[in-house]
Formats: sequence, C-alpha cells, structure tokens
Amino acid sequence: MVSQAFDPRYEDQTQSIARQLLSATRESRSFFARLKDQLQWDDKMLGWAMSNPGLRVQLFRFIDCLPALHSKAEIARHMQEYLGDEIVELPSALKGLLNFANADSMPGQVAATTVSTAVETLAHKYIAGDDLKQILKTVERLRKEKMAFTVDLLGEAVITEAEAQSYLDRYLELMTKLTEASRSWSTVPEIDTADGEPLPKVQVSVKLTAFYSQFDPLDAQGSEARVLDRSRILLRRAKELGAAVHFDMEQYEYKDLTLSILKQLLLEDEFCDRADIGITIQGYLRDSQQDLQDLIGWAKQRGTPITVRLVKGAYWDQETIKAVQKDWEQPVFNDKAATDANYERLTEMLLENHQHLYAAIGSHNVRSQAHAIAIVNALNIPNRRVEFQVLYGMGDKLAKAMVDQGYRVRVYCPYGELIPGMSYLIRRLLENTANSSFLRQTLEDRPIEDLIAPPCPPSVTSATPSAATEFHNAPDTDYAEAEARDRIASAIQSVRQTLGQTYLPLIDGEYVETAENLKSLNPSRSSEVIGVVGMISVEQAESAIASAKTAFSSWKKTSGRDRVAILRNAATLTAQRRDELIAWMVLETGKPVKEADAEVSEAIDFCTYYADEMERLDTGVSYDFPGETNHYHYQPRGIVIVISPWNFSLAIPMGMTVAALVTGNCALLKPAETSSIIAAKIAEILVEAGVPRGVFQFVPGNGSLVGAHMVQHKDTHMIVFTGSQAVGCQIYANAAILQPGQKHLKRVVAEMGGKNAIVIDESADLDQAVQGVVQSAFSYSGQKCSACSRAIVLESIYDTFLARLVEATRSLNVGAAEDPSTRVGPVIDDEAQQRIKSYIEKGRTEAEVALEMPAPDGGYFVAPVIFANVAPDAKIAQEEIFGPVLAVMKAKTFQEALDLANGTPYALTGGLYSRTPSHIEQAQTEFEVGNLYINRGITGAIVSRQPFGGFKLSGVGSKAGGPDYLLQFLEPRVVTENVQRQGFAPIEGAD
Repeated sequence: MVSQAFDPRYEDQTQSIARQLLSATRESRSFFARLKDQLQWDDKMLGWAMSNPGLRVQLFRFIDCLPALHSKAEIARHMQEYLGDEIVELPSALKGLLNFANADSMPGQVAATTVSTAVETLAHKYIAGDDLKQILKTVERLRKEKMAFTVDLLGEAVITEAEAQSYLDRYLELMTKLTEASRSWSTVPEIDTADGEPLPKVQVSVKLTAFYSQFDPLDAQGSEARVLDRSRILLRRAKELGAAVHFDMEQYEYKDLTLSILKQLLLEDEFCDRADIGITIQGYLRDSQQDLQDLIGWAKQRGTPITVRLVKGAYWDQETIKAVQKDWEQPVFNDKAATDANYERLTEMLLENHQHLYAAIGSHNVRSQAHAIAIVNALNIPNRRVEFQVLYGMGDKLAKAMVDQGYRVRVYCPYGELIPGMSYLIRRLLENTANSSFLRQTLEDRPIEDLIAPPCPPSVTSATPSAATEFHNAPDTDYAEAEARDRIASAIQSVRQTLGQTYLPLIDGEYVETAENLKSLNPSRSSEVIGVVGMISVEQAESAIASAKTAFSSWKKTSGRDRVAILRNAATLTAQRRDELIAWMVLETGKPVKEADAEVSEAIDFCTYYADEMERLDTGVSYDFPGETNHYHYQPRGIVIVISPWNFSLAIPMGMTVAALVTGNCALLKPAETSSIIAAKIAEILVEAGVPRGVFQFVPGNGSLVGAHMVQHKDTHMIVFTGSQAVGCQIYANAAILQPGQKHLKRVVAEMGGKNAIVIDESADLDQAVQGVVQSAFSYSGQKCSACSRAIVLESIYDTFLARLVEATRSLNVGAAEDPSTRVGPVIDDEAQQRIKSYIEKGRTEAEVALEMPAPDGGYFVAPVIFANVAPDAKIAQEEIFGPVLAVMKAKTFQEALDLANGTPYALTGGLYSRTPSHIEQAQTEFEVGNLYINRGITGAIVSRQPFGGFKLSGVGSKAGGPDYLLQFLEPRVVTENVQRQGFAPIEGAD
C-alpha cells in the first residue's frame, strides 16, 4: 500500500530545500529549456515530440529502427514512411526535409545524414561512451565536477550462453581498465572518502539476468546456480581490484528471484562482510514497501550494510501492457502521484534505517531529492550512509546543485554501442517527453508551488487498464511467485502417485469395459506407464451413437441458458483443477509446465467464450413488418464426432466438444490414442459440470477403425477434426459419401497443420527476431501446428541472424518435461521420433547442417536441428515435419521472401519481423496465412484475441475461438407468420 499523505515531519524542510535546488537549476538554462531557441537538430526533435503525440510515437519508432539501416537511401525511405503519414502533424522544418527525402536523390542523402547525425548526437547526450576511451573521458570529466560514477554495459537481451559469458568477461575487463586508469586520478575528497573512510573510485552496475541466457523464475534453482557462479567470479575480481558492484533491477517477473539470489549470495562467508555492494528497489512497484521492509530485516541479520539504490522504475509501459495481456493484477502504480508518494515513503523507511542499509537516492525530481535531503539533515545521517544519483544526460543542473550543497552525487553512465543501447535511449526519450515527466514540467515553466507540492494520489486506486471487450481471458499462472512453483511441483508429485490406473470409455452415462486396452507412456521416460485406456470396439461405437441419437431429442430442447450454465461450470472446474491438469499434460504428452499452463487457460477460455457467444446467438433476430413477423434463429445439427489431437490434448478437445454441446448437439469425443488419459479428465469435468447422459460420451478407440466407422455413420451430422493433412482429407472425402438411410449432408470442420514461415527483413530487431523464431520453432519440440518450421531471412542480414539463431538454440535446455529448466522436451512417441529422424537424414542431403544438438536418453527425445541455405523445393522446406527441425532460407528481396513464404500448399500461421512500415503493410495483404503475427512469435493464439485457423490445405471451417465458430454447429432457420386476422393486425405498442 502507498501512503496517501506526505509525512509532515519533513515537509517544511522539503519545501525549503526544493526551492533552493530549483532556483539553482534555473540559474542557467537547462538542456531542455534550450529546446526553444537552439538550432541543433537533436534538440529540435525532442521539442517537436513533446508538442505532438502522433509525431512522438512515429519519431521514436523511426529512432528505434535507425541502427538497423545501413545506407542513406534506407534511412531516407524509412524517414518518409514513418513521418510522412497524414495523421502526423509535422513542423515546417521537418516537413521540408521529408519533401527532399527521395531515397535516391542527393537531397534525400542530405536529409538522411542530417537526421541520423541528430539521433547520434542525441544518443551521446544519454550514453556516456561507446568505447573505453570515451567512457574514461566521461568519468574523468565527472570527477573533475566532483561527481562519482557507476558504469553500466548496454545490451538488453542476453539470449545465448556465449553472450552471457561475454557479458561477464566484458565486465571483468571494464573493471580492470577503469581501476588501472584510476591509479592516476587525484583524490577528490567529496566522493573518494566519507567520515574518514575511503570509498571505491570505481563502481559498475550489472544485471543478474545477463549472467544466464535461460534465466527463468520457474527454474529458480537452475537459474540461481548459474547466476551465483558468475556473480561470485565478478565479486571476487571486484574485491581484488577494489571496485564496487551494484546490482540493477529489471522487469517485475525477475524481481523476487533477483532479491532471493542476492540475499543468499551476500550472506555467504566470502561476501557477508562486504559493504561495497548494492541492490536496487523500484518505487513504482506496489509491493516495494514490503520488499524494502524484508531487506531491512535481512540487513539486520547480515550485520554489514549494503547500499540500496532507490529508483522509480524504467519499465512502466512494459509492465502495464504485460499485465493487461496476461490478465494479471497491475504490479505498478497506475498514477504518477501514487508512485511519487510511495517513493517518499520508501525514502523515509530507507533513511530511517541508515545504520543497516546505505541509501542511494536516484531521481531527477527536485522534490524527491529535497525530501531525502530534509530527512538526512533532520536525522543527522553520516555522509557515508547516503548519496544522490542521476542518470547521465539527465538532471545535470540538479546534480551540480546538490554537489554545491556538499552532498555526494553519483552519475549512472550507460556505456556501449548505439545498437544495443537503442532500447535504453528510447526509454529515456519516452521519460523526458511524457506529460508526467518532472523535467518536461520544468520546461513548461509551471509554478514552483506545483512542482514541489506533495504528491497527492487519487483516493481510489486507478482502474487497471483492460482490453476493450467484455470477455476476459483466464490468466496464466505467474511462476515468478514461489507459491505457484511449489503448487505445480506438488501436483506433479501427487499425480505421479496415481499412475498406472485404468480409464474406461463413457457410453450412455456408464463407464464400460473393453476387450482391447492401450498403455499410455511418458514420452520423457518411455518405460513409465501413465495409465491404461480402454479402447472401444465398432459395436460399442454403434451403441454410443444410438445413445446420442436418443439423448438428442431432449437435449436440443434444453434452453440455451441451461447449456450455457453447464459450460460455465466446466470452466470453473477446469480452473480448480489447473495444477492437476498441467501435471497430466507434463507426464502424458511431454509438454513443459508453462506451455501446459497456457493450455489450461485456453480450455477455460473456450468454455467461457463459447458460453458468451451462445447467449448472443440464442436470442435470434427478428425482422417484423406490419402484418407479418419474421424470426431468424438457429437449431442444432445433431450428432457431432470430435476427433482431437495429442499436441493440445486439453484445450482443443475441450473447445471442440463444448462448442458442440452448448449449441445443443450431442458430442462423442474420440481423442488421439497417445493423450487419452487427459481426455478422460475432460470427461470427468463435463460430467461433473452437469452434461446429461448420452449427450456427451468419451469414446477412445483406434482411429483407422473406430474413428472411420463413426465418420461414415449415417446418423453422424458433423465431424470436427484437428490433426494431419492426410487424415483430414480422408475424413473430408468419407464424410461426403451419402450412406444408405442418411437424410442430410455432413458438415466437416478440419484443422490440418501447416508449414509455417517467419520472414525477417533488414530492419528487424534481431534480438526480438531470434528469440521469436527460437520460441516458435522449438517450444513443445516443434509439435504445434502453428510452429515455425521455416525462417526466411533477407540476404543482407542472413549470416548475422543465422549465427545468433544457432547460439540461442544451442543454449536451450533439452530434457524431461517435468524438469523446470527444460525448454525442449520429448516428442510424443517412438513413431514420431523415427519419422522426424528420417526427415533430418533427408535434410542432410538437401542442405547444410548449421546445428545438431545431442539428445538425452530414456525418452522419445529429438534435440533441435537447424538447416541452413535450404532450397525452396527441398523436402524439409515443403512437408510438415512436426518436430524441432528448422529450415533457414535466404531471400534477395522482400518480395522474394513473401513468395517463398507462400510457396507451400499450407496457409495456417506466419510471422514477420520488420520495422519497415511498407513491408508490414504488404505482408498484411499478401502473406497467405490465417493468422499473421508481426514482431512477435507465431504460436500461442489466445481465444477471442486471435481466433485460430487457416485455409488452403491447412484446413476448412471458421476460426476456433472466434465469433463465427459456433455457427458451424447450427442450422439457421427463418419462421414467417402472417399475423393479420380478417383485415386487422396487432399494432406494436398498443394497449
């Protein structure tokens, strides 16, 4: 909880000090004030951005893209595309540049040079150096101004283990070089000593997540072990050199694990007496007060203080968006005043415990710093125990004012090349130009009273932003929470105690014995029997269809309201059994925990979304005219055979089955043999939810025998299928044959897979693209119909992309699905394993092997394989492999890339990584897929947001989880009545 009122003990002094600091910062015009009268292009761009929201968005997108552009012609073209939109209101000077920015013209070259130089100059205002010589020059200048420093290596994404090791090595080198240089520095008493105690001249700031490319809260132990190893190396070297180390805080999902690792590390005998180490707390987090209170208790136990850098936080937009997308509670305050008020309370907590934790107050808000100084003065806190921090290029005058008043100031200095530093630069630009930015408010010459007034959060917490729809998706589990990790570990252990049981078919409300049984095996441990499933005979299939035919006569008359209620019950029961269902998927189908968790959410979503949709459709539509009524409504088709796959063993059969049921049809669920136990769990849920006997039946059986018989049966009205193209086409053909006694045409809805491609062009963010391709290609071992099996890369970036792709894939952990460190588990069974291996052998004859990883023993494992320079007509580029095999292809032009992407019989999913607006627009119209994903992975469609399904040979029918899906299960009817009697008719609204 955030304090709703400021602390009056320090308020008078806070106001007085804030006025002094603000006066000092305004004595000479600040960097932002100069925007009004300087002619420098970098300054002008920021000024324009602050005055035009549309331009702000497009300008920052262009700046984000700029490092990927390698010619003046490309820069000129992208500048026109981003800034030339009619909705962007341009200043005349910038409009003049665009008018000349023809990519091939001399004026266009000049325009490109002007803008790129301006952005480079702008970057250097916030980035302290892009090589060692520059950073040394910067920190030596800061020391002359009596300011200390901390250096941070730029680079947002560590996606390979080679990069993680390089990150550590670069820090070791950086500390060594800075320390060597420091030997020639003269002592600056204001920053090199405090209370008679020498302070380290060199400090670096590091990110824990960069020490391990697979850092993941779900794998807390594995992440901890790898991070601790590298952190110890860093701290040992820092001690040898006499350098200080501060650990930064990043996204919220890493916060708890980061704090846990650092608390453990700094209690080890080797480090427990070190006072030259720091941790960060972010004030915009709602639970930051509890985190700081816990840290104070830990510090008391440790005995030797460490430093806490108190910041407000740099990922606000990202955190709010992610929370909305995940349907999680907002981790951050949604109101700036609430963050400021919380920051002041944290400042008080920290400074009032200065004997246990040293404080580093990081802010550019004059009031925030004045508030801290007021407490320091009131409590007479020793100089060693507090310092004040600002970011390089921001709050320069504030920093100088605090130095002049005798306080120790440290400047946070980002260091590195422009490309890895671009995301840092964008965050700084967003911060500086936001309406709530203190620096912007200062520029706007707001009254001093407004600038230094106590923060006043709203009395009611701001509402969490939400998507503009009434339907709300079920939230996935947040495995950053230790409790969630404990629950799933316990569930897997509990389910394992029940392995080996027998699961019987459910026919006409009774579980029936069968002559034939099938053992379901654990793909991660093929000797482990998950359970035994009874497989029905053709005669039992006949009995099930007869039972459904009988039940249909009453079920179709059941009100839509009652059927909807059953689906909502099913959603509730599924949510209650989430962890158990995840455990079954992990053990029976080899699906890693996070992927299984998302599938439970999808199953719940299908129940609730189709319930909502049925409520909408159930009312029908009336078209009444004088003397006549017309009513358009729907009726169920009859008996629906649901033939479901093993790769989404819960969500897909649940979705297809409840769609049939809620529309008034009777459903017979025949699951894939290898996932029949999970289907048995669906049967348990639907029966408990209230589905009457005979209306739903669980009929596991042999697909080619029992499945084919039910498809061809004269009393079957509809077949809903997800699986291979070969089987889907056979079902389609068989369903078209009119059987003796059949009085209707059967409806077939079939989703039949894909050969999905992701296109990566020259302007792509390669960090994003590599991670997106790796996730899309190798999550669940490539066994998703939406998986990426082809990466089509523009020639100019092909080699760079391929090298990073290979290393990122090499860094994935391959192993048992229940192991929390696993990123690539087993394939489903021996048959799949052998089929995929045969494709790999064929690939060796068609292309170059860029990566082939070793696979573990004991299960049906196939480790990721990447083929390079794959020809468009190669078998591995045309046929669906359904395994962790990726073909990387080269294209000379973007048009050629699209042609390659469209060059298969499939049209299911596809992706594009690009920051070129015209390429994005072209892909939206020309990329032949049912689901196109731009600048994100291509798997993981979410009900309602991304209805799923394709065309061509990827399937037939409307998209699952979309507004048209239920219509396939219904027959539309129109009833017209002449309501005239002897020349008169009812008058609407008459008494």
